[in-house]
Amino acid sequence: MSKILDRIWVRFGLSIALTVLATVGILTATVFIATKIEFQRFYEDLPAGARQEMSEFFEQAEDSRDRSQMMAFYKKYWHGQATRDGEQLALIMGLIFCVPFGLIGGFWISHLVTLPVKSLAEAARRIAQGDFTVRSSSRSPRGEMAKLVSDFNHMADSLERLEQERKSTVAAISHELRTPLAILQARLHALCDGIIPAQPQEFGKLLEQVEHLGRLVDDLHTLSVADAGRLSLHPTTVDLAALALDILGKFASRLERSRMSAELVVETPDLHVRADEDRLRQVINNLIENALRYAHEGQWLEIGLREEGEKAVITISDAGPGLPETIRNHPFQRFHRSDDSRNQATGGSGLGLAIVQTLTELHGGTIESDTSTRGGTRFTIRLPLEGRSEAIL
Repeated sequence: MSKILDRIWVRFGLSIALTVLATVGILTATVFIATKIEFQRFYEDLPAGARQEMSEFFEQAEDSRDRSQMMAFYKKYWHGQATRDGEQLALIMGLIFCVPFGLIGGFWISHLVTLPVKSLAEAARRIAQGDFTVRSSSRSPRGEMAKLVSDFNHMADSLERLEQERKSTVAAISHELRTPLAILQARLHALCDGIIPAQPQEFGKLLEQVEHLGRLVDDLHTLSVADAGRLSLHPTTVDLAALALDILGKFASRLERSRMSAELVVETPDLHVRADEDRLRQVINNLIENALRYAHEGQWLEIGLREEGEKAVITISDAGPGLPETIRNHPFQRFHRSDDSRNQATGGSGLGLAIVQTLTELHGGTIESDTSTRGGTRFTIRLPLEGRSEAIL
């Protein structure tokens, strides 16, 4: 019943009906009052004997009254002019009381109905002007209008977050591009002016900057294509244990240089998912790169594989210092790095984890971060098992 009453057309109809009933009630009351006034005038105009006789008539019991006696009084003493005066009085009193009440009630109901719409229109106008902080309001906590206002505010929240992300992304991209370009420009000028000798070591440094720019462009391209919904996946049956073992083999030399011991813990054998193997490899590679860059002092890396319900779970844990407080609540935000100076020697572009989240979600999975058993960071990826996953586009 409450859901029916929450509908705006039901509440609007009931409000109008109640207003009409109240108006009819007022009209009935005014007619009754006018009739009483008219009868009082009729009674006072009667001769003294007739007035005494009528008083005695009303003093009799209801069931013993002779109705014909009263009709005789009216036929003898009632005048047409008095009737017309009484009708005019009833009409005037009805207009005096009913018209203002109907107008006030109608305006009040219209105000209540249009108030959220007015708030929505004002908020939409300010958002169109670029003010994404404005929110609409509704007095009613339930109903269709309250739901509309709630959805509008949710949309405004999303627009505000997108605008903030756009501004921070533009600033971060300009910074990431400016730094290697400035280095390239300065060193090339020095080479042209003969300040720096043209040696293979110098060309190697220039090549590092070009490769950094190339990686940044590739990462931005991956994210932009994914955001546009045009990143195509080529799903195949992937053996997670074989994939993880192959990836660890390719990282073996770098792990050894960083003095990190790597472990592969397979709790559920023959764990298969339907996924794009190259993209899934990119996900795990980025997480291992993140551990090598920020958690190498922990000297430990573990990849865990297990089945959990209808999901395949991949965990990548380290024994590093853990996620900084500044990014703990949003580790997958683009261009967000623990190194505020954005030094290329201590960190990447800040897009690696964002790509991990995007590719995981494209596979119908989820990713989250928490603390590992050794106090470092643990990333947990959950993917649908083969045969229980939705179609991957």
